[in-house]
Amino acid sequence: MNVRRLIPATAVAGAGALGLMAVSACTASGAAERTDDGRLQVVASFYPMQYLAERIGGDHVAVTTLTKPGVEPHDLELKPRQTAELNDAGLIVSLRGVQPAVDKAIEQAAAPHKVDAADLTELRHFDGGGHDHDHGGHEGETEAEHAEHADEPGHEEHEDGTGNEAADPHLWLDPVKYAEVAEGVGAGFEKADPAHADDYRKNTEALVAELTALDAEFEKGLEKASTRTFITTHSAFGYLAARYGLEQEGISGVGPESEPSPARIKELQEIAKKDRVTTVFFETLASDRTARTLADDTGLATDVLDPLEGITDKSRGDDYLQVMRANLAALQKALGTS
Repeated sequence: MNVRRLIPATAVAGAGALGLMAVSACTASGAAERTDDGRLQVVASFYPMQYLAERIGGDHVAVTTLTKPGVEPHDLELKPRQTAELNDAGLIVSLRGVQPAVDKAIEQAAAPHKVDAADLTELRHFDGGGHDHDHGGHEGETEAEHAEHADEPGHEEHEDGTGNEAADPHLWLDPVKYAEVAEGVGAGFEKADPAHADDYRKNTEALVAELTALDAEFEKGLEKASTRTFITTHSAFGYLAARYGLEQEGISGVGPESEPSPARIKELQEIAKKDRVTTVFFETLASDRTARTLADDTGLATDVLDPLEGITDKSRGDDYLQVMRANLAALQKALGTS
């Protein structure tokens, strides 16, 4: 299990420095676009970036998001109005690798300041089954042994559209990494709107403190689990699993709509029996059909584990912190800690 729990000062400082590097000024004057009442106009790509922008920006910003509640962010196609919003923004906050159409539009947008969360922390690679490529995929295996496992069921690669294996973008599900990103986003706000830098810094510090507390809650809440394996529809929880010593087994890959092979379903049935899995998790923004079918075939319960790609009326909470605590409660129940 990962023994690093608190967010070290070096990581915070490093993320802040990265944040300054990740902010690009595209106009000669560097003046940020503002609303009629003088607030910095910020566009966020989807909910995890929206939450950071709102918490850090506070009363000094007007935040809009490209991905409306209930919309699956991975498949978002931008309308002309949304492209115009990007060009009119004073600051864009996004995460490269989640939404290909958005990534392309942001690259071409004329906004004077842009912060990409993918540049603010180290991203990791997980295969379609949720296993950690950066640490060998199978515990203790060499690179050669890892290559032998590449064709096994459930070990499909997540590609970036160029044939190259892409890093998993779901970093916000690890409170420690999300805090590192918050530091970088805060630095971006300070550069885009120096007049309110002190407030942005205070807001960032407050948010990081809350994320540090959330990390401690997850660590304490999961340390005595009777099983450490969970099955989920969408392999979005690799960072969370790696942080707290859990093993994610995804029915589909990193993309929520990919279909599992019959061999993968059979493998999951065997894993469930061997690892005493009690629950198959599904989510709020994607179909639960495959998860429920697997649960019915294996006699397992079903429950929600929310990847927090958006907040809807079906979400177990009104914001990031509330939904993450609901996720913790669901994991505790499924893993035998409560």
